[in-house]
Amino acid sequence: MNKSIYLDYASTTPVDKRVLEKMNNYLTIDGIFANPSSSHYLGIKAKNEIENARINIANILNCLKEEIFFTSSATESINLAIKGITYNYLYHNKKNIITSIIEHKSVLETCNFIQKLGIKIIYIKNSKTGILDLNLLAKKITKETILVSIMHINNEIGTINNINKIGNICKKKNVLFHVDATQSVGKYSLNLKKININLLSFSSHKFYGPKGIGVLYIKKNKFKIISTPLLHGGGQEEGLRSGTLATHQIIGMSKALNIANNEMKKEKKRIKILKNKLWDGIKNISGIYLNGNLKHSSPYIINIGFKNIFNKILMIEMKNIIISSSSACSSNKYNTSHVLKSLGLTSKLIQCSIRISFGRFTTEEEINILIKNLHFSIKKIRKN
Repeated sequence: MNKSIYLDYASTTPVDKRVLEKMNNYLTIDGIFANPSSSHYLGIKAKNEIENARINIANILNCLKEEIFFTSSATESINLAIKGITYNYLYHNKKNIITSIIEHKSVLETCNFIQKLGIKIIYIKNSKTGILDLNLLAKKITKETILVSIMHINNEIGTINNINKIGNICKKKNVLFHVDATQSVGKYSLNLKKININLLSFSSHKFYGPKGIGVLYIKKNKFKIISTPLLHGGGQEEGLRSGTLATHQIIGMSKALNIANNEMKKEKKRIKILKNKLWDGIKNISGIYLNGNLKHSSPYIINIGFKNIFNKILMIEMKNIIISSSSACSSNKYNTSHVLKSLGLTSKLIQCSIRISFGRFTTEEEINILIKNLHFSIKKIRKN
């Protein structure tokens, strides 16, 4: 097998050719490349294209265009959301933020930073399958709580949090709610007028758009939720995010989200079939274990392990099949997955775990090859 099989879509996705074709119109001298902050007609044209993209994204998420703010990534959006809100309360009675122990590192590291400013961070633990106890979450919210930040879909094990229920809890308790929707936007339909979410973060490269562009949704409120930006400069994005807007990337994200939204229902059904096919083909392998919850998880992600089969060795053995041992955002820095550790796995079991994530270009033939290779490689490793 010479051709690579890519199964790391939760890490990043390739840019869809339809998206690239659209983006090419905004890059060269023949296109709409001007600075959208410029007052000449080319700048105004670029600005109008950006605003049309903003409207398109807002329509798909069912929110107002004024609630969509462009950033460079989901990580920047998360930092702006959590830090921006916290800065408003540094000299206030409200002194804690609630999150879960299995959030993405961009949330956890931001909370670590905030903690040094005197804000208490309360971490909600999860079950052995990665499910949060929402009754416990509700009990932890007090009059001192500034914000609750919970991800929609976990990037390592794919478990889905009930953001509708969490939103209702936060509304009842009069607390702001931020959602890291990086693994759900473009895969799940979100109606932000119906769900009580105050802030929501995501990035384009998770749904076949370009890297380097993200969004922070900020629900319109009587008062300004975020008044302190991370970046200072030209005052773009209503003063919340200075810097020249990348027209081609914004257009690419808008086009990618449009495609994903139009194909969402059919694609999710197709991916679910592929995930079930994989599980049915490997579930009888000796020593296999599932990390997470098949019933309450995204069809796009599965995290499994094989006892006494070191994941790095398995990945080398299946060198043309691109899978992951953990989150790409932390795999080079952290040796142990904090997500898998929260499930109660030992260090050895964590080191024997792999994440397989499916996407638009995953085929049934590729799943058949993966099943065959897993059986062959594991048998070979155990024999040696």
